[in-house]
Amino acid sequence: MKKSKLILATGVAIAIALFFLLDLEQYLSVTFFQSLYEQNPIETALIFFCIYVAVTALSLPGAALMTLVAGVIFGLLHGTILVSFASTIGATLAFLLSRTLLHDWVQNRFASYLKTINKGIRQEGDFYLFTLRLIPAIPFFVINLVMGLTPMRVGRFFIVSQIGMLPGTLVYVGAGASLTQVEELSIKGVLQPEIIVAFVLLGIFPWLAKAAISRWQQHKVLKPYPRPAHFDTNLLVIGAGSAGLVSAYIAAAVKAKVILVERHKMGGDCLNTGCVPSKALLRSAKMAHYFQRAEAYGITPPEVKVDFAKVMERVHQVIQKVEPHDSIERYTSLGVECITGTATIKTPYSVDIDGKTITTKNIIIASGARPMVPPIPGLESMDYYTSDTIWRIRERPERMLVIGGGPIGCELTQAFARLGVKVTQVDIASRLMPREDEEVSALIQQKFIEEGINVLVGHRPVEFLLKNGEKQLILEANGEQQTLGFDLVLVAVGRQANTAGLGLDALDIAVTERGTIAVNDYLQTKFPNIYACGDVAGPYQFTHTASHQAWYAAVNALFRRFKKFKVDYRVIPWATFTDPEVARVGLNEQEAQAQNIAYEVTRYGIDDLDRAIADEEAHGFVKVLTEPGKDKILGVTIVGYHASELITEYISAMKHGLGLNKILGTIHIYPTLSEANKYAAGVWKKAHAPEKLLKWITRYHQWERQEKHSGG
Repeated sequence: MKKSKLILATGVAIAIALFFLLDLEQYLSVTFFQSLYEQNPIETALIFFCIYVAVTALSLPGAALMTLVAGVIFGLLHGTILVSFASTIGATLAFLLSRTLLHDWVQNRFASYLKTINKGIRQEGDFYLFTLRLIPAIPFFVINLVMGLTPMRVGRFFIVSQIGMLPGTLVYVGAGASLTQVEELSIKGVLQPEIIVAFVLLGIFPWLAKAAISRWQQHKVLKPYPRPAHFDTNLLVIGAGSAGLVSAYIAAAVKAKVILVERHKMGGDCLNTGCVPSKALLRSAKMAHYFQRAEAYGITPPEVKVDFAKVMERVHQVIQKVEPHDSIERYTSLGVECITGTATIKTPYSVDIDGKTITTKNIIIASGARPMVPPIPGLESMDYYTSDTIWRIRERPERMLVIGGGPIGCELTQAFARLGVKVTQVDIASRLMPREDEEVSALIQQKFIEEGINVLVGHRPVEFLLKNGEKQLILEANGEQQTLGFDLVLVAVGRQANTAGLGLDALDIAVTERGTIAVNDYLQTKFPNIYACGDVAGPYQFTHTASHQAWYAAVNALFRRFKKFKVDYRVIPWATFTDPEVARVGLNEQEAQAQNIAYEVTRYGIDDLDRAIADEEAHGFVKVLTEPGKDKILGVTIVGYHASELITEYISAMKHGLGLNKILGTIHIYPTLSEANKYAAGVWKKAHAPEKLLKWITRYHQWERQEKHSGG
């Protein structure tokens, strides 16, 4: 097989070389074919056909020009027939060539990345190919070669290509045929109505094709559902979390009639069970920790006593203070109609809310997510808690077991430990926070151990059981089992999208392997007027990302007939609010390596920063990934005190294309933590100092010291 591929590749290389060495492109000229056509029309058509097939099969430049030439020589009808079949045969040969030489290597080398693409090709490959063929702006030779690397069948490729390229062929050949009507080579001769129309079609065809495809798709999916004579509202939003609130707010701001439906509490999990309560708890825990380390500041504190019940009450007081921002009263005053109830989508145009049907022009699904509960035997009998329910407790447990080493698990583990709970954290992964670089995980784990947390990574929960009145968990690590006793278990292994009960199955709205609603780049589902954003859509489950997506969903839903915007994920930051905090934007090292992206690392230790030393927070680092030899930022990880605030400068820099030189040239107040960003840029600059220039400058200074000055 390898030998045959080598022979084929050699043959192709020789054919291409001969094409240019023998100056065969001269025979593609209009004059050559016109003179030949007058003498031998059938032979000319056959020669043209074979050359067109060869050019297309070898992916050589000139196919588009030859299509115009076909119109000039053979006219619209015969030219279209010739080019249509020649282009399809040539494209299929290029497809087979690509498949023979590269298919196996590409599929084996990038198997994990191509899994989704292969699945899409098997399911809707015909439509993808047909769509691409209708848009001549996309080079056809690229389509031929790329499709050869996929599982698409040869026969289907041929048929779909034949049909898909026909409209473009008609336009190009028609433009060429129009040129034959020019009697003189002048502005007056060229500006004939037929020629102008042909070339206008040639220019706008990609947009016409794209619009036609979009209209056809919409008609196809919406055809089974009767369109109401009128709509009750322009937009109906399901879910009043971050994504839903922002979507409704934007719609009301542009004077659209909008209905917001929430079955539980306004504000979603961020306000009620997530961001707000967890940060309130972390603040109380940090205050307790400050008292414990007060002697480092020269202060001898009184005995630290944690009133656990008051701490948990304060958490709920904070929620109550923030609640008005997301309340029904506020959003009603903004022009949003708020309804408390359960929404089920019946058709693309109607939603049932507790038995009442509301017709709507557009729908945004923003139903959020809920804690994932792993299927561990015996867990159901343990009265377990999740990040949604842990806020109910008022009595401090003596021994807490936390299952999960991700951001939520780590934040709550450290918080409860600092409030006097003996915490054991268990995760099946080999380290905490596995999405971060190893040195980040190691630093956080060491900090946890220093604070008395029992960290058991690489341990698999086998079974929960109740023995002699004690709650126990059997763990397995390295083939050995151990038993761990506890009083309360908190499950924090991630979150899963809330898709049940929305009516997705009845409408055949697809859900991804991760359980999120499948959406395109515009956040549309299979229906052009049904959108999804926030945790229910992914790919990032952050409050700030949900708000970011909500803008795109709302604007696209209301104004897509004029303009649609692809959601921009280029600069997505996030933070884990442990102590020290871990903040990141863009790539880290393990992601860059997994994606085979070349990078340089610049590292600045915050233990060298004056303000961090003065605050007794001299720990952590700033790590910046840049393009090799350039100051363009690919990603930043900051571990340290207030890392979530420090990362903002890098977020802005990446968003607006600013490099480390710009950060270095920006004045930072002294003494502040933000100077760490400038010093990190300085480390990069020092590593990229112009050594040759510096040698010449050194010589210049030596010469200046030895120069003899004459006179005054």
